[in-house]
Amino acid sequence: MSPAAFPAREVALVDLLDRLLAGGIVLAGDITLAIADIDMVQISLRALITSLGQTTRSGAAERDQ
Repeated sequence: MSPAAFPAREVALVDLLDRLLAGGIVLAGDITLAIADIDMVQISLRALITSLGQTTRSGAAERDQ
């Protein structure tokens, strides 16, 4: 797709953050520390970040059904 297919739009940072937290964000990553090609430490990160209000509303709706 060409860049013209997606016209540039200015979005305020707070609006972008609000949209991301409303839907939730999944962060995933792995870090490996090695010395002389020998793995010494491996750290895996998996995190779900979402707004608490959105989570409690959907949880309450599921309980009411």
